[in-house]
Amino acid sequence: MNSPSPELSAMIDAAQAAGHGLLRRFSQLSELVIRAKSGPADLVSVADEEAEQTARTILSRFRPDYAFLGEEGGQVGDRDASHSWIVDPLDGTTNFLFSCPLWGVNVALARDGEVVAGVTYIPVMEEMFVAEKGRGAWLNGRRIHVSTRATLGDAVLSCGMPFTGKPDHPVFAREMALLSADVAGLRRTGACAVDMAYVACGRWDAYWERALNAWDMAPGLILATEAGGTVSNVRGDRLDLHGQNVCITNGHIHNALVDRLNQALHEAQNEG
Repeated sequence: MNSPSPELSAMIDAAQAAGHGLLRRFSQLSELVIRAKSGPADLVSVADEEAEQTARTILSRFRPDYAFLGEEGGQVGDRDASHSWIVDPLDGTTNFLFSCPLWGVNVALARDGEVVAGVTYIPVMEEMFVAEKGRGAWLNGRRIHVSTRATLGDAVLSCGMPFTGKPDHPVFAREMALLSADVAGLRRTGACAVDMAYVACGRWDAYWERALNAWDMAPGLILATEAGGTVSNVRGDRLDLHGQNVCITNGHIHNALVDRLNQALHEAQNEG
């Protein structure tokens, strides 16, 4: 990307600094103290907390009046309610703690509730995904676009899979029953940041999840839309950044996928 805005430059700096710190911790996993936040599958370590503080320090130094929403520290500041940094310092924590390289740093800027810039950095892969409203989506300086596959039968889909402590297990079972026989592939990386970036660059054709937070999906929303994709909630309605679910696709298969997701929800509710 030529001449990113000052805000996007600060976001890239914050993601890189947090990511480099995480890489050091990634090489010292045996020394990390790991805690469960809300259950045995919801883990956090000092690495998450350090990365968020690193990102927050850089972003707050650049725009001290912007609010800050982070996974670990929650909402900080409200002096400028129209602008907010949104940060997931380590998306894919379980992958990270189990030595899997599929994890990333998410940094987004929202203006009046709309994401206007986003960065997803995948340090182990040395991949920096960036997007800014009206200026396209980019990977390591190269313009990216969503895929052109036009049918579910040709598509590779990724999704968030509910685990212990998460809701919607019956719905997910119906989704798999309806989709697995009719698509080219189904994937679950364990990191929303990775999956959404992969849709933006055409590696996956779609991604959906029914239980996630604003910091999980914020950068991926603008990455996907600026790469030519379509974004909605899982019902196909207008997305709410804080609505806790998302469906993003290359656009061509969006309606077909949403129809299957709604059918799965209906069937699961009837069975319940």
